[in-house]
Amino acid sequence: MASNDTPSADGEAVKKDQNDSYDKRCIFCKIVNGEMNTELLYSDEDTSCFRDIKPGAPHHYLVVPTKHVGNCKSLHKEHIPLVEKLVETGKEVLRKNNYSDLSDIRFGFHLPPFQSVTHLHLHVLAPASQMGFMSRFIYRPDSYWFITVDQLLQRLNSMD
Repeated sequence: MASNDTPSADGEAVKKDQNDSYDKRCIFCKIVNGEMNTELLYSDEDTSCFRDIKPGAPHHYLVVPTKHVGNCKSLHKEHIPLVEKLVETGKEVLRKNNYSDLSDIRFGFHLPPFQSVTHLHLHVLAPASQMGFMSRFIYRPDSYWFITVDQLLQRLNSMD
């Protein structure tokens, strides 16, 4: 066990440091920590990115915080830099994958209970104009189940 790993009550190693959060039941925590056979397209101390297993567009990536963070409804004003970092990571991965038309993208989050994993994850979809009928519905802005980054940032900025 590495020096920054802590054994849990059932003996499984839980990666921790003074600010880190890891949920051993969370599939995205496992992906970020290299416990799954998923290719990370990007990874640093704050964010990681990988392909969505059910792509809704030719480029469909998920950008997640490296540390376990709940869903977008659990965020507060102090999380604005994290959301901005997720967006910058998404743009960087698009650039690395030779996609440069940032006017034809959709960045957003599913709202609870319309999410499959409760680890915060930004959907990066491009080109949005090539999304199929179901994807346009599933990732529709201003819906009860999906919020764009701009909408989320506006909500967070309006919090006291």
